[in-house]
Amino acid sequence: MATRVFSDEELEALRSFPSIGKDELIRYFTLTPADEAFLRKFRRAQNVLGAAVQLSALPWLGFVPDDVPAAPPAAVGRLARQLGLAVADMAAYGEREQTRTDHLREIAEYLGWKPAKTIELKELDEFLLARAMEHDAPSLLFRLGCEYLRSAKVIRPGVVSLLEKVATAREAAEQETHARVAHLLDPERAVGLDGLLVFDAKLRSSRLHWLVTGPVQASPNSVGGEVEKLRFLRGLGADTLDMSSLPAERRRYLAQIGRRLTAQALVRREPNRRHPILLTLLAQSSVDVLDSVVQLFDQTLSGSESRVRIKLREVLAERAKLSEDRLALLEEILPVLADAGIPDEAVGTLLRGKIGMSRLRAAHAAATVRLPKDHGHLALLEGSYTYIRQFAPKVLQAVRFAGGTDAQPLIEALTILRELNATGARNVPDNAPTLFVPTRWQGYLDEAAAKGM
Repeated sequence: MATRVFSDEELEALRSFPSIGKDELIRYFTLTPADEAFLRKFRRAQNVLGAAVQLSALPWLGFVPDDVPAAPPAAVGRLARQLGLAVADMAAYGEREQTRTDHLREIAEYLGWKPAKTIELKELDEFLLARAMEHDAPSLLFRLGCEYLRSAKVIRPGVVSLLEKVATAREAAEQETHARVAHLLDPERAVGLDGLLVFDAKLRSSRLHWLVTGPVQASPNSVGGEVEKLRFLRGLGADTLDMSSLPAERRRYLAQIGRRLTAQALVRREPNRRHPILLTLLAQSSVDVLDSVVQLFDQTLSGSESRVRIKLREVLAERAKLSEDRLALLEEILPVLADAGIPDEAVGTLLRGKIGMSRLRAAHAAATVRLPKDHGHLALLEGSYTYIRQFAPKVLQAVRFAGGTDAQPLIEALTILRELNATGARNVPDNAPTLFVPTRWQGYLDEAAAKGM
C-alpha cells in the first residue's frame, strides 16, 4: 500500500496540527483589518474564532486538519486576543462537519486558494512525474508535492490520496525512463547488460561486482586492474552511450541503485526496470573508471617521486657532510697559503706535515662531481624506471589526452612514447618535441643526445 511509506503515527501527524514556533506564530496568526472584517461575518464567537484558525492554518499548512479546536493553544490564544474573544469559545466549534467545510470553502475563496479538482490534480501528477524522474524517495516526493500545492495555493488532498499519486508518479517515472533509453537497448546490448550479472569464474564474482569494487591502494597492479575495466567498458560501448535523455539526478539515482544492489537482486527485476539501471551504471562507470585510472596513475607515480625525494635528501645530506669536512680542511690550508712569510717551496712540505698525507688523500678521493641543475633528482628517478614501466605504458595506451595550443608539444611527445611502447623501440626520434621540458632537465637531454639515445 502507498501509505506504508509512513508509520501510523507519522500518518496521524501529517493529518494533524504540528507544534508551532515563534516565527510561524507571528507570520501566519497575525490578522489584518481586512481579515477581521471578513471573519466577523461568521457572527457567533465560536464560528469567528474557528474560522480564524482555518484562515491562518491554510497558508501555514496548505490544508486544515479536521480537528480545528486541536490547534496549538498559543495560536488560538493569539487569534482570540486580536478578535477580543475568549479561548473557551473555540471548544464548541465545528461540531457539524458541514460547518467546517462551508467555512473552509469561503476562506479559500477569500485567500485565493482552490480545492484540488481535476485540473489541479492533473498538474500535480505532471509535477510529481517530473520530480520522480529526479528523485525516487517517496517521502521526499510527498514533501515536494506538499510544497508545490502550497505554492500553487491548492488545498492539499488527504494524505493517502497524495501518497497514491506519489506511487503512481514513481511507476510512471520507471516507464518513462525505459522509454527514453529504449533506443539504446538493442538485443545485443541487452544480452551484454545481463551478462554483467553472471558469475565469472575467473573473477570469482559477477562483472557487476568487479566493476563497482574500487582498488584498495595505489599500486601497479591496481592501475592495471582499472585499465582492464576501462577496456572492458569500452568493449561494451559504455564510453559512447548518450544518456542525456535522462535528467542528471535520474542518472545518478539509477547508478547508485546499480552499485547498491547485488547481481541476484537485479536479476529478479523485470528487464524494463533492470536494463536502464545497468545502462546508466555502465555509462557512469566509464567516467568513474577513467577518473580512477588517472588518479591511481598520479598516486603511483607520486609514490615513486616521494621515494626519490627522500633518497635525494639523503644524498644531499651526505654531500653536505663531505663538504663540511673539506671546508674544515680548506680553513687549515688557507692560512698557510696566505702567509707571505712562508717560502713557496716550503708550502707543500709544511701542509703535508701539518695536515698529513692520509687526510689529504682522503679529501681528494671524496671529491664529488658537480650536480646538475635539479641536484640529480631525475637521475635518481631513473632507478624507478622498471617499476614505472609496470603501469605507465598501460595508462598511455588506454588514455587519450587533449589540450590547448601550449600543450601540443607534450601531447605529441606522449604519442611518440605510446608508439615506442607499442613497437618495443628504444631510441627517441631526433625531431621529438622538447619545448615542455623544464630548463633544469635540459642537461639530461643534451647528455642523451650526445650518447645517441
